[in-house]
Amino acid sequence: MTRIINQVAVFGLGKVGELVADLLGESGFKVIGYDSAPRDDLAAGTSRLRGIEVKPLDVRDAEGLRESLRGVDAVVSCLPYHLNIDVAEAAYDAKVHYFDLTEDVPTTNRVIELAADNPSAAFAPQCGLAPGLIGIIGASIAKTFDEIRSIELKVGALPQNPTGLLGYAINWSPEGVVNEYLNDCEVLRQGHRQMVPAMTEKERVFIGGIELEAALTSGGLGTMCETYEGSVHRLDYKTLRYPGHFDQMHFLFDELNLREERELVGRMLVDSKPPVNDDVVYIHAAVEGVKAGKPFRENHVRAYKPLDIAGRTWRAISWTTAASAVSVVELVADGKLPATGFIKQEDITLEALFSTQAGRHFAEQGKV
Repeated sequence: MTRIINQVAVFGLGKVGELVADLLGESGFKVIGYDSAPRDDLAAGTSRLRGIEVKPLDVRDAEGLRESLRGVDAVVSCLPYHLNIDVAEAAYDAKVHYFDLTEDVPTTNRVIELAADNPSAAFAPQCGLAPGLIGIIGASIAKTFDEIRSIELKVGALPQNPTGLLGYAINWSPEGVVNEYLNDCEVLRQGHRQMVPAMTEKERVFIGGIELEAALTSGGLGTMCETYEGSVHRLDYKTLRYPGHFDQMHFLFDELNLREERELVGRMLVDSKPPVNDDVVYIHAAVEGVKAGKPFRENHVRAYKPLDIAGRTWRAISWTTAASAVSVVELVADGKLPATGFIKQEDITLEALFSTQAGRHFAEQGKV
């Protein structure tokens, strides 16, 4: 089969972006990596990005950004969310396929606008864990029901061996963590979209005998509320943490009056709870409704741990995020997803994701 995507630019070569580039190479794509900061390992030729051309780029340079897309078929942005609109607009101008990992609503809304006016390429934001993989899982389960009462989606990226009252480690963007705790959350209640406060509606969850707590957080549903409004009574996304975590965060934000100090809180969290290599990503998706004429609840529960890929051990949060994004690129490239317009994550089936080179890791790992 002839692919419609052969050469891919990857913007941002952090822990996730570097693995995105590696996985794309494993999946048969020619990859060019772009990063803003000079890296000693690249200059010395000792980077783990073997066989991948890497170039410096400041995406705020509009002319340089558009020049970097000349000759490629697609771009995957692994940059901070506030830089993605510039990349999406450049992809629109260059008529190349666009993918990102954002959970930022204004960014996605702008991508939707660009996709509506572009018959030449596919635009697929939100290709990470949440939104992304968790929505694919939830929607795939929902398709097997005759009637759907509720879709409950939960994800937690946590240390396997927690310490302290927070029981946490900052293994991804501190800015993203703070935003999801403070921004209001879109949910479906009685079939209608509502905005509700984050860190509310706490509940207990057990995965593989491990007790966790879950609370509403923002951004994890992507476009699902719009998709399911009127057809699903209840839909929400919650973040999983170890018990007591959200009480500590309420103390930090409310009793210490730090809600307006997001950057400061992010720095405090990184300083007090730095990254760890022994992490775990918990996935919990549940759908309730009617199947074969009877009430039924179906759960999809996984615990993904660090994984060896191409001779290197990757954190669970890194490989699950990267593999989900690369799977979507593969599906568009192979004609299994539309080649034009906006692609919702909930329109992707879990079976299709499992069939990809990158997505097979999800099928092989994570059983609890």
